[in-house]
Amino acid sequence: MRLKKSVANLIQWERVCRVATAGPGGMPHVVAVCHVVLDGKIYFASGDGRKVKNLEANPRVALTVDLYSDAWAQIKGVMVQGRAVLIPRGPRFRRIRRLLYAKYPQYPGRAPLEESESVIVEVAPTHVFSWGIE
Repeated sequence: MRLKKSVANLIQWERVCRVATAGPGGMPHVVAVCHVVLDGKIYFASGDGRKVKNLEANPRVALTVDLYSDAWAQIKGVMVQGRAVLIPRGPRFRRIRRLLYAKYPQYPGRAPLEESESVIVEVAPTHVFSWGIE
């Protein structure tokens, strides 16, 4: 499934998205991540924490990006459900790392992404729900 341009733009330009995973027992786990969009897929990085362990057991994932406003008519957001693929190393890892470093200049100095210690998570959308977006 392709992301509409307006949805992809909202996801790309927002600084944080929230990712929900579930492990084998079904317990939800939600965490904020820094992300980028490329060719209709959403990418973020992680160490070997709970979300990666969950995705290894169950690749189904959901993420949200939203813009809250006290003027509720201005609220915008998107929820993407999809399947995750873990990218532990290689050219795709390095390409996405470059995009993450460009969007988040704090990354290299504060949380460097090393191929031996991190993974890139690729989310391919299967369902997209949006609100307040043309």
